[in-house]
Amino acid sequence: MPNKAPNSFYVNGDELLKKVKNLIHEGNVRQITIKDREGKVLMMFPVTIGVAGAVVAPVLAAVGAIAAFVSECTISVERSEK
Repeated sequence: MPNKAPNSFYVNGDELLKKVKNLIHEGNVRQITIKDREGKVLMMFPVTIGVAGAVVAPVLAAVGAIAAFVSECTISVERSEK
């Protein structure tokens, strides 16, 4: 049974894209949720193991756009046990 307890990270807009890229490359992440300071969900997307770069690129572009508009946000990560 996978562990569904999310980890949370508080980051500023400048760190958002870098942190999401690092989480995707970890390989044990199932889902990433980005929330604003008030807790409103800005973006939620599943992360599939072995995702091709062409599939990830649009998601990272959207994360970059969010990073340009928010000063602080929370990244919640749902991990799977390998």
